[in-house]
Amino acid sequence: MRRVVTTARPDWRAKAAECGFGFHTIDDAPYWDESAYYAFTLREIEHGLEAPSEELHAMALDMVERIVGSERHMQQLAIPEPYRDWIAQSWRQRDPHLYGRLDFAYDGTGPAKLYELNYDTPTSLFEAAFFQWQWLEDQLARGQLPAGSDQFNSIYESLVEAFGTIARRIARPFHFAAVRASAEDQGTVAYLRDCALQAGIDCGLLAIEDIGLSEDGRFTDLDDQVIGCLFKLYPLEDLFRESFGAYLPRAGLQLIEPPWKALLSNKGILPLLWEAHPGHPNLLPAMFDDGGELPRGWVRKPLHSREGANIAMRLDDGRQLATGGPYDGPCIRQACHPLPAFDGHHPLLGSWVVGDRACGIGIREDSTLITQDSARFVPHAIIEEARGVLIA
Repeated sequence: MRRVVTTARPDWRAKAAECGFGFHTIDDAPYWDESAYYAFTLREIEHGLEAPSEELHAMALDMVERIVGSERHMQQLAIPEPYRDWIAQSWRQRDPHLYGRLDFAYDGTGPAKLYELNYDTPTSLFEAAFFQWQWLEDQLARGQLPAGSDQFNSIYESLVEAFGTIARRIARPFHFAAVRASAEDQGTVAYLRDCALQAGIDCGLLAIEDIGLSEDGRFTDLDDQVIGCLFKLYPLEDLFRESFGAYLPRAGLQLIEPPWKALLSNKGILPLLWEAHPGHPNLLPAMFDDGGELPRGWVRKPLHSREGANIAMRLDDGRQLATGGPYDGPCIRQACHPLPAFDGHHPLLGSWVVGDRACGIGIREDSTLITQDSARFVPHAIIEEARGVLIA
């Protein structure tokens, strides 16, 4: 694994505009960055990332079975009591799910270490599935990549296949929804809707703010039709806190991602996984936080936080890093395993699992050890090897 400085496509902004990638620049700062890429060997991808992703995914699903049968685990994950039976029933009837993202620290030399699971509202999907693939094809055509270069990326095909697999289990009408003002979330759901349409599924698109509630407590669209299934790019734990969230368990609304994904998008899954699989090479030691002073070599994370917010990190040498944010409540501690540094850049690898199969990665890099919402998305390529030496 290495970071390679390269020449950006002169027309990439025009191509982004053509495909609706309107959030390539956020708050006047670059989000998409193709001034460099990360090069991997096929072995690093297959053995270092793909295989561990599928193993950890299976372990996580097995943990859901344990959690829904344990009131203690539900309490540890701070799942509100009114939603526990609803979540458990969602798992027991195996409500269909679509995708998730595992975030890893990895430098190509040792086992990838799981930072967290993003299994309810994972983003950076469009840029991982579509735009970095377009980058690969264009750079190959321009001679900016070695001939024969590839990419770990069958995300689009996997999404279409997964939608086709669950199509008969999706209630109608089926809508995709996200917050109206979020360009990134709107871009993500628009892409997912296109994948569903490619799988032959009729579906609509609306803003979360446009969802209504009927007199009998059912969720409706702009035509006052009762929604059968809703893909909501909106955190389930946030819905729990809102007034209409109380209607969820009895509204008869099918959700994708399903309610049981609330157990995997919760960072409390990390100490439970460590307890069940102590010493696993791809896991970091983790425990539920007691609120005391953070020792050296540990990181404190709220059960619910996103984009690197409200993280406290105390390195082995005593240095401390912390980020602000809106998240509070119970936390976990996770052993500190700093991201690798490539010329001052710290990449976090997001491994996508669709339909229970690992199918691609996306890389976000930051200038600090905590990956925040200002991190840049950098593409990757698999570079062919010849006699053990990378072709450059």
